[in-house]
Amino acid sequence: MKFFLIGDRETVLAFSLAGVEGRVAESKAEILTIFKQLKYCSNIGIIMITERLAEQVHPFLQSMLMQKEGPLILEIPDRHGSLQRKGSVEEVVLSALGMKI
Repeated sequence: MKFFLIGDRETVLAFSLAGVEGRVAESKAEILTIFKQLKYCSNIGIIMITERLAEQVHPFLQSMLMQKEGPLILEIPDRHGSLQRKGSVEEVVLSALGMKI
């Protein structure tokens, strides 16, 4: 299983240096197009998206998270840092999986 990143130019560049494939998105339409293309990639297990981009497609991401099949979606901070609307990693896992780590 592979990781894939959807983010701004700088974040995608930084992750590419670590070997993570990604695509730059600058609009809601671009984000949705990328997700539709990734739907057919069975080797991608985790899709990371920067928090700022995730805000643009929040209802779409919520519907994807409710599906039983498909990759895990993980919102990450971009080069500007976290939006401070997220809790700790433990709180996010508890919310998503219903168990403590």
